Amino acid sequence: MAYRVGKAGLAGLAMSLAASPISAAGAEEEEAERSPLSMVIFGSMEAGPTKTFLSVGMKRSIGGGLAESGFRFFVKAGGSQEQTRRHRPHGVTYKAESQALLGYEWRIGDSFLALYAGSDSESEQRIESFGPSFVGTRYGARVQADLWIVPTSGMVVQANGYLSSVNGRVWGRVAPGWQIPAGFYLGPEIEAYRERDYRKLRLGLHLTGLRLLGLEWRLSGGWQKTSDRPSEYYGTLGLHWLR
Repeated sequence: MAYRVGKAGLAGLAMSLAASPISAAGAEEEEAERSPLSMVIFGSMEAGPTKTFLSVGMKRSIGGGLAESGFRFFVKAGGSQEQTRRHRPHGVTYKAESQALLGYEWRIGDSFLALYAGSDSESEQRIESFGPSFVGTRYGARVQADLWIVPTSGMVVQANGYLSSVNGRVWGRVAPGWQIPAGFYLGPEIEAYRERDYRKLRLGLHLTGLRLLGLEWRLSGGWQKTSDRPSEYYGTLGLHWLR
């Protein structure tokens, strides 16, 4: 095959590289000039007995790397499928949402605080077993905050939240974690959501910082209580990829 190299060829290549300080210096300069990480691509999936939600997004640094303070551009899109009503016939509701936000991120070591503001939109389609279906789209504004603190070695605290004028949405999540011998973080999470006359509260556990296939993963799960249904379980899978 064309990609096979003999032992003699490998030895010759190694000797030529060792004997060429110019080539070594050039490699070091190329490494030094390599652009810093400036973008993170992320995705998530939430699942429960009556609803599934998928999302994908990107955060990009403007004029610098993610390891330093600076402006950030944030975009996200997601979609869900859920039961329209608690009792039969349930019906099906499909929703699609998107956000485009601009903000600033302050960094101190491995800790950061980011504040964003921008647009928010949601499209909804309800398919009824009997009677006409409903289709509607709403537009609004959104402000968002993301916090990651490393107060001590082996501990992190995550906190996220947003306010949106679309249906008066308010969402927040707090999740401290402690590092275990396997290298990732384990801890409790609490999440609350409000939209018009709808309420949701989640209590669970999370595993953050799992590294696999070049990605970082987050797993969480527990119980949730909503204003229109009895208590039920939930599960979340999240991932991000630094570029």
